[in-house]
Amino acid sequence: MTDWPVLRPKEGWHVLHLFYRVEFGQWQVLTSEQRLSAKTNLSALVQEIRSLPSTQILTFSVVSPKADIGFMLLTEDLHTANSIEKRLTLSLGANVLAPVFSFYSLTERSEYTTSEEDYATSLSAEKGLSPGSSEFAQERGEFRQRMQKYLQDRLYPNMPDWPVFCFYPMTKRRDAAQNWYILPFEKRKELMLGHGRIGRQYTGRVRQLITGSTGLDDGEWGVSLFAHDIFEIKSIVYAMRFDAVSAQYADFGKFYVGLQLPLDDLFRRIQL
Repeated sequence: MTDWPVLRPKEGWHVLHLFYRVEFGQWQVLTSEQRLSAKTNLSALVQEIRSLPSTQILTFSVVSPKADIGFMLLTEDLHTANSIEKRLTLSLGANVLAPVFSFYSLTERSEYTTSEEDYATSLSAEKGLSPGSSEFAQERGEFRQRMQKYLQDRLYPNMPDWPVFCFYPMTKRRDAAQNWYILPFEKRKELMLGHGRIGRQYTGRVRQLITGSTGLDDGEWGVSLFAHDIFEIKSIVYAMRFDAVSAQYADFGKFYVGLQLPLDDLFRRIQL
């Protein structure tokens, strides 16, 4: 897809969230043969994208007049991400897909994750295990394995095919009385660990991916949520609004809700 040198981040993948409105006036002037060709072109492009290494693309029917079609793209190469975005925009013909919102970010590790040293300290302080004991070594080894999988899932995720999707950008506040960035690191870590405990209550019901966009887009993070029931997404967002991290220090952008559909079903849903 590109002959340029690969622009691969030091770690993680590029992530693009793309939302389009279908300009039906432009679509209706096409002949039936042109429409079929356009849909075949987009289908072939999505298949081509999915054949690329370290690349995933998800397709959504957006549940509101904010947009009609949504894509979530993850890939290792910035040239590939940029090329795909340009081709998607023109895939149904000139001026048929009108971009209404986009968000560029990177998958990233959390700076507030419990470290192995922190966990080792808790083994002694909370479980009374001696650092030289076999139980201590086993617990620490199991923690290391869990964190390796956690980090792999954060940086190089395998996105789920769960049907319900929600995306929104968010930014930490910098108000004079509520400035996240002047809090001491340990205080921020304490707050984020509490925030994470709420999220873990939805394990198995909500899958989430937090991607970083500081310096890349207008927000600082993108939040992608997947579920089998829209009620679970509404519930987790509502529950987290009462946590101090959200209540005192977070500002949110627009929410986009979609249904993850194969392209043939997506075409029928939006009446193309």
